[in-house]
Amino acid sequence: MYLPSPTPRDAASPLRETCADVMRVLGVAPELTEAPEAQVPVATRRVQALSPLFVEGAPADALYLGRHGHFKIVNINREGYEQVLDFAGRGALMGCEVLGRATHASSAVALDDSSAWVLPLRDLRALRRSVPAFDDVLHRALAAQLQHVGEMAELMSAVAAEVRLARFLLHQSARAAASGQSPRRLLLRMSRRDIASYLGLAHETISRCMTLFARWGCLEVRNREVEILDPRVLSACARSTRGRWVPGDDLEPATEGHARKGMMAGGLQPGAARVVASLS
Repeated sequence: MYLPSPTPRDAASPLRETCADVMRVLGVAPELTEAPEAQVPVATRRVQALSPLFVEGAPADALYLGRHGHFKIVNINREGYEQVLDFAGRGALMGCEVLGRATHASSAVALDDSSAWVLPLRDLRALRRSVPAFDDVLHRALAAQLQHVGEMAELMSAVAAEVRLARFLLHQSARAAASGQSPRRLLLRMSRRDIASYLGLAHETISRCMTLFARWGCLEVRNREVEILDPRVLSACARSTRGRWVPGDDLEPATEGHARKGMMAGGLQPGAARVVASLS
């Protein structure tokens, strides 16, 4: 049976769990996770809030899979400016670039006290052979990352700032639903400045768009909480491919059927008429 190479203990205090724990998070059937070969140990690394899980330029020696908490994936340019590339949570694969290069192309920073499973590259091939079900879920996780890249391209193709923000909120709702969480109550740990960096906008623009959505009656901002009051408006805004969007443009009548269609087009599941998000 495959046994992983020893993982040195570091300041992050790695824990020990098994491949079965990883597969359960990724949706593998329970009977497969109970197989003896799925009990292979997998290291878990804990990271305190605002601390890095891995850093840009460091040797590429492992893949990471979100276990608990939230991370932001960032690049730092020569002037020291931080560009947010993505946000990752439970079940998200991080550091995929290590499969094709010798160093990490970005950094992963914990937004709160978080943890991730560590999949050393030196052990990955043997692990995939020893546990076929794990090989399947790894391919599934890589495919999900590729799909997410396409979603990011769609998000950034929007010209207007309010359209980008609308798409961001709906994408976050869809990602929560896909991971088994409620699409109506999202806890977004990233700051508005992080969201602005991710969307290629100014920090002040995020606040202006939030105020604009509130004026349209589709959003209510309460301290760190943002509640979507009318998903039809937000979905219609997210679908816009032109410049600035205002209510009435491509807004369907408020019948039950149309509301259902609008929510699904925007990434919300039926009944997800109120999405609560915490913004710092």
